[in-house]
Amino acid sequence: MRAAVVTKGEFQVQDLPTPVPGKGQVLIDVTRCGICGSDLHARVHCDELADLAAATGYGHFMRSEQSVVLGHEFSGEIVEYGPGCRKRWKPGTPVVALPILRHGRDPHLTGLSTAAPGGYAEQVVVQESMTFPIPNGLSVEHAALTEPMAVAWHAVRKGRIGKGRTAFVIGCGPIGLAVISMLKAAGVRTVVASDPSPRRRELATRCGADVVVDPGSESPWDAAPRKSRITGATDILNLGFDAMERLRRIPNLPWWLLFRAAHTLNQGPNAPVIFECVGVPGILDQILTAAPPMSRVVVVGVCMQPDTIHPATAINKEIELRFVLGYDPGEFRDTLHMLADGKVDPTPLITGTVGLDGIDAAFAALASPERHAKILIDPRSSTTVP
Repeated sequence: MRAAVVTKGEFQVQDLPTPVPGKGQVLIDVTRCGICGSDLHARVHCDELADLAAATGYGHFMRSEQSVVLGHEFSGEIVEYGPGCRKRWKPGTPVVALPILRHGRDPHLTGLSTAAPGGYAEQVVVQESMTFPIPNGLSVEHAALTEPMAVAWHAVRKGRIGKGRTAFVIGCGPIGLAVISMLKAAGVRTVVASDPSPRRRELATRCGADVVVDPGSESPWDAAPRKSRITGATDILNLGFDAMERLRRIPNLPWWLLFRAAHTLNQGPNAPVIFECVGVPGILDQILTAAPPMSRVVVVGVCMQPDTIHPATAINKEIELRFVLGYDPGEFRDTLHMLADGKVDPTPLITGTVGLDGIDAAFAALASPERHAKILIDPRSSTTVP
């Protein structure tokens, strides 16, 4: 098969042996594979990423001197099964799969490990237990976005945002756009998106953002149609006074039980949920400084450099920080069906398609935010310019 192999940051299209599925594994023909931001990082910073992964308990991340086939956002068709499979689907069945293989008890991230070559190739091996048939005639292009959209769905779920709360999305790159799409699919009525790029702001609008701002000229916090009633510590303290004055007017009311019920139900002021989708040093501290008190901040952007925040700022405003990564198999499956049922439309994210010989040009194009968001690879296409 043909595959794009990266070694020391350089791509080369090579003819490789046809992959052989192991026990419980399936060989699929790749129909489309997306280029992810983590692929851009892994191409040139994989040693740093590998050190970080090893420090958190995963020791199989690719190294720069190794030759690796990248690609973990793919759709495909069943070709053949390895031993020990239940053979659930006929050859030719369109499928997607979680990008992870297991050799014995060792998991390997597909496209980011030498033991699990990825989807920048004509074929890829997947785990049968982690494979799902594509329903409702969903296009191979949209099916290939199941993986990044599942990342966004996981972030939205972890944000625990109700439909009536305001969501802020800071950064409208591919993951920010996916978060906007999933917030609207979840029924969130007000989504404010912020990005300095005119192109990305346009895509944010197409993904469903209700308000889109250029942070260089307008504060996203001021642009929200529904302003937070709590803007500082004084408001928090007055909230307690106002509540107690009202409750004390009712004779013999065991008012403390109401507080306990609110604590049990995790209810409080209707503060916003903020999704940080930039991942550069300084942005998190900017958010903590400017965000309304009692906000929940969901950190989706991956910052690879050391960063500095002022914890006392977050403490005084009682801001909640949540860090998210990936998704689980249930979220992946649900995302696939949301796409297939038309509950979320990823069309605005797809801005180009290339063949294997166009990967270098695609990576170069993705360095600029003014043109592309998500470029797909069609392994059998001759297109070299996205």
